[in-house]
Amino acid sequence: MRSVIQRVSEASVTIDGVKKAAIGWGLLILVGIEDADTVEDIDWLCRKISQLRVFNDEQGIMNKSVMDIGGELLVVSQFTLHASTKKGNRPSYIRASKPEQAIPMYERFVQHLREVSGLPVHTGEFGADMKVALLNDGPVTIVMDAKQKE
Repeated sequence: MRSVIQRVSEASVTIDGVKKAAIGWGLLILVGIEDADTVEDIDWLCRKISQLRVFNDEQGIMNKSVMDIGGELLVVSQFTLHASTKKGNRPSYIRASKPEQAIPMYERFVQHLREVSGLPVHTGEFGADMKVALLNDGPVTIVMDAKQKE
């Protein structure tokens, strides 16, 4: 399971011209799922993301988590995070899980993030053509891969 986490001042997801979800200050989390992902990967990633200290404290040092600031979370599925660009110029997505496996893992990720963080978690729509808008704050962008825990 791979994710790109962005600290945002605001972010939203629009599908077919209709805004599905929007958040203010918090984290936009893009999540890619592969067949080798496990429930343990979900737990590790959700705990890391919810405790990631990327928000400034009173001294201007990134020392607070999204839970500490009472921020908001927006999760968007992104199979392209598992793109392989080793051969040719067209990315291969062979490592990305097919919907029948990815959807239950994505839903489990969202639910577990709610439980671990205690915060509302907004989402896009798995498999939809989504327009994601964000105002990256910092900018702060972190890439995490559950297969590279060390």
